[in-house]
Amino acid sequence: MTVAIKLYDLCGRDERLRFSPFCWRVRMALAHKGLEFTTQPWRFLEKDAIAFANHDKVPVLVDGEQVVTDSFDIMRYLDDAYPQAPLFGEGASYQRARFFKHYVERSVTPALFRIVALDLLAAIHPDDRDYFRETREARFGCTLEALHQPEQGRGLLKQALAPVYAQLKDADFIDGDSPAGADYLLFGSMMWAYSVSQEPLVEDEDEVDQWFKRMLAVHDGIAGKATTVRDIA
Repeated sequence: MTVAIKLYDLCGRDERLRFSPFCWRVRMALAHKGLEFTTQPWRFLEKDAIAFANHDKVPVLVDGEQVVTDSFDIMRYLDDAYPQAPLFGEGASYQRARFFKHYVERSVTPALFRIVALDLLAAIHPDDRDYFRETREARFGCTLEALHQPEQGRGLLKQALAPVYAQLKDADFIDGDSPAGADYLLFGSMMWAYSVSQEPLVEDEDEVDQWFKRMLAVHDGIAGKATTVRDIA
């Protein structure tokens, strides 16, 4: 009997709005593996709902008796438990994926945050906004209003994505002819910003924009069919 996989997934002011970059990594990884799963909407302050995982953040993946936290660890778990269609591979390939993860989180995501900071605040459920503001302003050492600099953010993003632009001149995806782990690591952050804001992230029809549109379409359009702020009044 097939055991259903459940993903605890961050939602916003509308339960259909799922915007966590880390949860999107896992969603795409599950689709890549061809695995069926359900999602459980979760909000920032619902810590008790995932206390069973000994963790206070999503994603949390429940696969039968297995409970796995942290998006990268979940992706590695999926490769071990479901070896078809590998996400990362082993050895040096896995280590390169870890490097790419750190690059995305430390260079790309901060630039995206500057583009969408206040749009992100508006997308969050009203009950969570004070928590979000307090924790993020403590992290960045300034107000969200000061951090929200879309033009500056786009400039920083273009610089951060320079190696990705170079890669995409010769391939449709970061991982080559079809998407895999590196694509999902970057796509999670790009989808996060795209989900909560209508601000342009990159130039229309440049290499990254074309890649992003391809990513929206893969795996039967799981991302392209997702609810974004464009769909919510």
